[in-house]
Amino acid sequence: MKLLNIWKAAWALSGLQLIRTGLCAEDASSDSDSPSAVVLNVQKDGGNESSPLLYGIMFEEMDHSGDGGIHGQLLQNNGFQGTKAGLTAYWAIGEVDILQDEANPLSDAITSTLQVQVMPEETDFVGFANGGYQGVPVMNATYRCEFWMKGEYSGPVTLQLVGTSSGTVYASHEMAANSTWRRFTRYETTFNATASPDGDNDFRLLFDGSKVPGMSLNFGLVQLFPPTYHSRINGLRNDLATVLEAIRPSFLRFPGGNNLEGLEIDSRWAWNRTIGPVVDRPGRDSDWFYPNTDALGLDEYLWWCEDMGMEPVLAVWDGKSYGGILVGSDLQPYVDDIMNELEYLLGPSNSTYGRMRAQNGREEPWSVRYIEIGNEDDYTGGCESYPDRFTQIYDAIIRKYPHLTIIASTIDKVCLPLSPPPGILYDYHYYRKPDELAAMFNEWDNQPRSEPVIIGEWGCRNTTAERGVFWSFVQCSCSEAVHMIGMERNSDVVKMSAYTPLLQHFGFTQWSPTLYGFDSSPGSITPSTSYYVQKMFSTNRGTTVLPVNTTANFGPLYWVASRDNGTYYVKLANYGEEKQTVHINVPATRSGRLEMLSGPRDASNQPHNVTIQPTLHNVTNPAGNYTVDLAAWGVAVLAVS
Repeated sequence: MKLLNIWKAAWALSGLQLIRTGLCAEDASSDSDSPSAVVLNVQKDGGNESSPLLYGIMFEEMDHSGDGGIHGQLLQNNGFQGTKAGLTAYWAIGEVDILQDEANPLSDAITSTLQVQVMPEETDFVGFANGGYQGVPVMNATYRCEFWMKGEYSGPVTLQLVGTSSGTVYASHEMAANSTWRRFTRYETTFNATASPDGDNDFRLLFDGSKVPGMSLNFGLVQLFPPTYHSRINGLRNDLATVLEAIRPSFLRFPGGNNLEGLEIDSRWAWNRTIGPVVDRPGRDSDWFYPNTDALGLDEYLWWCEDMGMEPVLAVWDGKSYGGILVGSDLQPYVDDIMNELEYLLGPSNSTYGRMRAQNGREEPWSVRYIEIGNEDDYTGGCESYPDRFTQIYDAIIRKYPHLTIIASTIDKVCLPLSPPPGILYDYHYYRKPDELAAMFNEWDNQPRSEPVIIGEWGCRNTTAERGVFWSFVQCSCSEAVHMIGMERNSDVVKMSAYTPLLQHFGFTQWSPTLYGFDSSPGSITPSTSYYVQKMFSTNRGTTVLPVNTTANFGPLYWVASRDNGTYYVKLANYGEEKQTVHINVPATRSGRLEMLSGPRDASNQPHNVTIQPTLHNVTNPAGNYTVDLAAWGVAVLAVS
């Protein structure tokens, strides 16, 4: 109590500006003098170095987060990939029949095309529509389209974006085509569209049926792109990527996750099937029960990292699929494949695989420093053989690339070599209910500093069934903030963490909640409450975690302080039903900002209805004394200089 009284005396002299949230005006005088207030004195020196990679993201193709999601191509089933493609997303326009034609493959990879059979005596424009991924997003923007065409036709082709139910035409672009049956001819064009009020839209390709009555034309790999992030060809959707960029993630762990492993060995994520022209990528059946086009491939992931300023964390296939596990000599060809992949990434442009990289548009080697061997080898039967598989792959990589940092896909010592090599990182994944996650606040306090970790997947889940649609909610996100404070306090040994999953298309949800979601309608991008917590913590980072002197104990209030040059950050989470008054002293600071997120315990941001967002306040105090009134289940970041 003596410390609190001294604090109050200083407070009275300081002309302090009070910052409050969730309080009625009449409550202010009594709460500022509350004997239960927590006093935090941030120290200028001491503490530990914080990992610059602490907050990042993990991506794998699920919930149509890639195909139909952050990858820009908007048409579903455009390459008939996977084993059960059929005519999904297509329908005929006019008096024509359409079919999946395996007799006219576009390439060795794209083995089916769409055949449009025109009825005799046809006189109108006819063709086909593609409805995208539960609709085609139509924005006031310039679209790029490319397609391949085969058949005896010389005349106009019209590309349209149309309201499926309304019939409203939002874009119509005519171009000339001249094709034959001898081979497929590639066409590319751009056109402008006006915005649709909803997502009930489709893409249409039409041609003059009077020129080919009773005949047929084939169309292959039709692609439609809105504006892309950094204007990349075959790039990311700019709107979805820009929302992610705002978090300022430090790393990208890819390509999974379960989607790396494959339901069978032959359907694993194979790097060399995801590079080069999309027409040469065969796609595959994914672990999430829909086809992957792999148009978002190895190079696209790395351009994504470079454009967003993220460190790549590449997982390589280590012999474990859901349909079988390879060891010893059976694994060796796949170890050789890993070495080919690394030469593709890191080798000079005159090496065998480095030359392939250069031909695919990247002359200089990629900057890749972190390689994870496998994914979750403590699950699905991988534990027993992982020590041998890990060692076999580790030895091959380090022999040629000793500068790389290797990550084991588990932290379970039972699943690791008896004497793991020095310098590796250990990956740990967990999903917990709110109370369980908050209880893990001190999980990393006693982690041996010689055994650094990454939390490659984690998050709060409160589900009543394994499958279903669930939303991040305020208590859940507050428990994540508590846990992140614990990780940040130990960020000398917790090197990376990634909330997971990243992204969902609301129409195709298989696992939830995710960080943010979307559908095909305008304004649909919906950041979750967890998105805002991640953004608050990631965009307010110090390089050194500082000691905080206090007589208070952790719980229900949690805190961590850090510094980056002359800016100090204090992060707070109130994991409880009562508001908390916090007096914070940060010497030699005068002003800054306070960002706060709070709401009813069970409140969520749901599609098209973002109700919980942070508020931002300016703070000023010549003596460096600040008061924060933190609502129940509230999260706050004070940044002062």
